Amino acid sequence: MKGFLPLLVGLKRMRVIAAAIMALCLSACATSSNVQSSSTGQAPPERATVLVVAPDIQLSILTAAGLQEPRADWSSSARENVAQSLAAYLTREGHTAVAFAPDDAMEGRSGQLLRLHEAVAASILMNNYAPLMRLPTKATGFDWTLGDGVQEIAAASDAPEARYALFLYGRGSYSSSARAAAVAIGLILGVGLPTGGQQMYVSLVDLQTGQILWFNVAQAGVNADMRDPAGATTLVDSVMESAPL
Repeated sequence: MKGFLPLLVGLKRMRVIAAAIMALCLSACATSSNVQSSSTGQAPPERATVLVVAPDIQLSILTAAGLQEPRADWSSSARENVAQSLAAYLTREGHTAVAFAPDDAMEGRSGQLLRLHEAVAASILMNNYAPLMRLPTKATGFDWTLGDGVQEIAAASDAPEARYALFLYGRGSYSSSARAAAVAIGLILGVGLPTGGQQMYVSLVDLQTGQILWFNVAQAGVNADMRDPAGATTLVDSVMESAPL
């Protein structure tokens, strides 16, 4: 357990940094599109069993002052829509999708592993998608791992035979009517104001070795609203486009 401490300390701060980097590296995207994905080049075999970890999605409304107020109802709808879209994607690709709710396994070592993945994913964002923050030891190639202890995630699921797991994180904000009015006034005055946006990143993990096989980031376009089932499917298909599945 001691080995987890260096990565687990300051996880909340890393979440904030990861969200900022995701917004920064995607700010120029106007439509749903893939940012350069990262991969080890390895691919699961056909008809693999894949755990779909419950998507970690947080959505908010953007006030007139530009503050983000969390919307639990939007986040809940988006989580359900994205989870269903991921399962449908895996089925189309010939794999077996098994839902996995982290809340059922957050105690003990499996919970530590889930938090470890969150920290490593934030590190990948900082290293691979923010050039000024690249780690000297990760300058070339794509080599990230959670360690072979990650097998305990499969053991805590309804499919202990599962070899792979998909982790997905989504963040987004939407303008309120007051914010839209502020943006319109800003345009008249020649001042640009943020109107919100949605970002998503996903990773594929080998549950036997702990290696992160693939990682990708995408931003939603006008037809990829996670609150809507069809929009969630559009965004999931975009972020999964280069997946080795």
